[in-house]
Amino acid sequence: MAMVARRFGLIDVPGSEPHKNHSKPTPLVGGLVILVGIVGSMLICAIPRTSTLYGMLFGGAMIAGFGMLDDRYSLPPFAKLMGQILSFLVLWFFEIQIRIFPQQWLNSLLTAFWIIGMTNAFNFIDSMDGLAIGLAEIAAAFFLLVAIDAGQLDLAYLTATILGSCAGFYFYNAQPSTLFLGDSGSQLLGLLLAAIAVEYRPIGLRQGVSWFTPILVLGVPIFDMVLVVVSRIRRGAPIYLARLDHTYHRLRRLGMDARRSVIAMQMVAVGLGLIGFILLDATVIIANLIFSIIVLAGSIVIAVFEHQEKAS
Repeated sequence: MAMVARRFGLIDVPGSEPHKNHSKPTPLVGGLVILVGIVGSMLICAIPRTSTLYGMLFGGAMIAGFGMLDDRYSLPPFAKLMGQILSFLVLWFFEIQIRIFPQQWLNSLLTAFWIIGMTNAFNFIDSMDGLAIGLAEIAAAFFLLVAIDAGQLDLAYLTATILGSCAGFYFYNAQPSTLFLGDSGSQLLGLLLAAIAVEYRPIGLRQGVSWFTPILVLGVPIFDMVLVVVSRIRRGAPIYLARLDHTYHRLRRLGMDARRSVIAMQMVAVGLGLIGFILLDATVIIANLIFSIIVLAGSIVIAVFEHQEKAS
């Protein structure tokens, strides 16, 4: 893969942007490695193909392709957004969408917001070796559990291949990284996990309990994106420009070293996933009350981070 990266110029050069602090040129082949891992696992294990599965793979291949173009040529924000919209339209064509409202256009709009939002959330949070891939691995593990619990075996098969691909890539992406996810890898993982969340529909469980399970499983990337967007809007900074204002950077400024900052965020992700899984057996009132408390706690943490940033 390193040879492929050098052949096509998919190399991240040290110091090319303010937030990049690696010491040597590193291949940006995450999207290609993970996509090959997923497809290869499906072929070897003869996983049943469904229209949903094909939709996710085609949409994932498209976003990975746009991501590799961005890794190579640094596409402008509008071009990146167009790639994300086109990838969403692939999912929409295969009827991968949220079904909550009686109005189809509202369901499509909410699905687009979720898919594009999570794609960007994983792209945003890929700010340190092993962070994004570790969070994706944790999310895939919990989606595998809830998919098996819900009897959605096709979704469980796909999630298992994502989990395996992430576990294999983590070995090369953990600090010190020898391979980077790049935009291709981070956006691919964000889109696939968001699509799995959309398709997660447990039979026999009340929607009032299960609706926020994917939100908790993907809670850390969501929190990081909200923090970054709020912070940049408050300061009048462009949302799409890379800055040192992510959750990871805030933890570093609080005195944590790089490894502990990554582990802390991943442990929070594990905790949120466990809560989401446990609450599937709770009553509607208790489950939504605990979810509301978590949202409130997250809002308080954002306020504290912003206050500390202003004080410094």
